[in-house]
Amino acid sequence: MRTAPKKKTAFFCTNCGAMHPRWQGQCRECTAWNTLHEETVVAPSASRRSSLTPPEAVTIPEISTEHQERISAGVEEFDRVLGGGAVLGSAVLIGGEPGIGKSSLLLQIADRYAVQGHHVLYLSGEESAPQIKARADRFGIKGETITVANLTDLEAIIDLGQRDFQVIIIDSIQTVASPAFDSPPGTVGQVRESSARLIELVKRSGKVLFLVGHITKDGSVAGPKVLEHMVDAVIYFEGDRYHLYRILRSQKNRFGPAGEIGVFEMTGSGLIEIKNPSRIFMTSGGATPASGRIISAALEGSRTFLVEVEALVASSPYGTPQRVASGIDGKRLAIILAVLEKRGGVMLGGSDVFVNIAGGIHLDDTALDLAFLLAAASSRLNLVTDGGMLVVGEVGLSGDVRGVSQIERRLTEAAKLGLTKAIIPKSNTAGLVAPNSLEIISVSTIEQALEQIR
Repeated sequence: MRTAPKKKTAFFCTNCGAMHPRWQGQCRECTAWNTLHEETVVAPSASRRSSLTPPEAVTIPEISTEHQERISAGVEEFDRVLGGGAVLGSAVLIGGEPGIGKSSLLLQIADRYAVQGHHVLYLSGEESAPQIKARADRFGIKGETITVANLTDLEAIIDLGQRDFQVIIIDSIQTVASPAFDSPPGTVGQVRESSARLIELVKRSGKVLFLVGHITKDGSVAGPKVLEHMVDAVIYFEGDRYHLYRILRSQKNRFGPAGEIGVFEMTGSGLIEIKNPSRIFMTSGGATPASGRIISAALEGSRTFLVEVEALVASSPYGTPQRVASGIDGKRLAIILAVLEKRGGVMLGGSDVFVNIAGGIHLDDTALDLAFLLAAASSRLNLVTDGGMLVVGEVGLSGDVRGVSQIERRLTEAAKLGLTKAIIPKSNTAGLVAPNSLEIISVSTIEQALEQIR
């Protein structure tokens, strides 16, 4: 009596996807601990291998780019993040925390594609068709050319995706499972195999694929890290579910600039694009001067917008003062406060410091350093600042104020919003063409900047 052949298994890292022949405590590729899980190894079928044809090798001048046609969703904020629209034959991974609005965003985008005559396939492994219909009714979406199905079987999805659809949306990739694997959906092997097959489908047929991905505790897309390398664009949908505003940010884009952002407002009837972020992130409009409030200009991708930096410095009732940051990296804040105390002479040792960027947005632009520093000093010294003043500049450890990029764009945005004064690094004044309505004050150290608010 013949026995069934023993299945070959291997151990895969859930963090980076690396394969190991046997279990070990630490992944040899990414050095993460306790991330190896056993899965069945499935060899590619003979039919799939035979269908692959050797690629044609050509020189760079002979390569045609005609196939890189883009289709626009008609939503300016969404198309900007994709570099001007989705490229036919591309795969886009959209990640975000649970409840942030990924499904709502993609259902509305599916409607915009459908309105422009594109056939859309919306597949959900997390919601039933009636649930999707209820959301569509709430958003006012008719969806006459949007095909919806609740599917998790990879082979069924591949068969359905081969029909006449220009846009395919999978919500989410962690729910899709291939029958070739014994492991449950969401494991390394399942995510890698499902993504590879779906990407192969759209590359071959010239469709656009949107994959929704869950977010882990550390803020990265769940599943093997190799998934981010397989797709053409990685976009994160960011924001606080308790705030109105959401940020769509491109982390990687093979067909456009990375770091581009789009801004949306969450309402009861869906997401609304915000074409002028300055008016929402500068909540007081510069009309309410107060201590601990400074206006700055942030540069994200190709756009510039004004934000309000807020700081509250109060006596600490505890032995160890708190340092709480919202909208800025906590380590960056610690450096800024240390420079303020050491170089600026503003003592903060026994005080709690809370800083925030109005609107719930998170920014990494170092041009906001000086604004955070002056906001903390203003609150600590209880000095009311000029509500019509812009502050930009990077702060060095020696207390110097360093130049920032795209200074003219930042000043133009400030003048457009009615600000009248700007504190900028002295190194940015060489050859500067500033708006006539702005009084430019150049500083080279934080001591000179502090004199402007005293």
